[in-house]
Amino acid sequence: MLYRTYQPADFTQLYAVEESCFQPPFRFSRSYMRKITQSDRCATWIAEEDAKLIGFAVVCWARASDAPGAYIQTVEVAGEHRGHGVGSELLRRVEDSAYAAGASGIRLHVDVENLSAIRLYERHGYERQGREENYYARNRAAFVYSKPLKRQSIS
Repeated sequence: MLYRTYQPADFTQLYAVEESCFQPPFRFSRSYMRKITQSDRCATWIAEEDAKLIGFAVVCWARASDAPGAYIQTVEVAGEHRGHGVGSELLRRVEDSAYAAGASGIRLHVDVENLSAIRLYERHGYERQGREENYYARNRAAFVYSKPLKRQSIS
């Protein structure tokens, strides 16, 4: 498994993973996904196997003059590759990128029905801070999770 940062040539494969993981209205639009993957205040990590993109994660952070926090936009792994540690490694890498950018804490929203993602975040030290009703769509709530950041080693 190869983990690396995003390159613009990855977009087609990246968005194919987005389409396989989420259905509308839960899917990011192509334009929003392009915006966050190209932002200088975001980091996108790619998981690649045999030259095929199988997962990715995106984290964004505030400007240096703003509150020193980061927000995980998404962590996605193609279905057949789940359960093998790919999501954990992507999560570790986006956390490290946020820390390197000066963030002292990190937050995320997760669908209250996405039990595998909730388990992933809780295994990595995220604590539930609350719940936002109708976050994803009418009658579809999200839990809000956060954790403080510290330097991790990327191998």
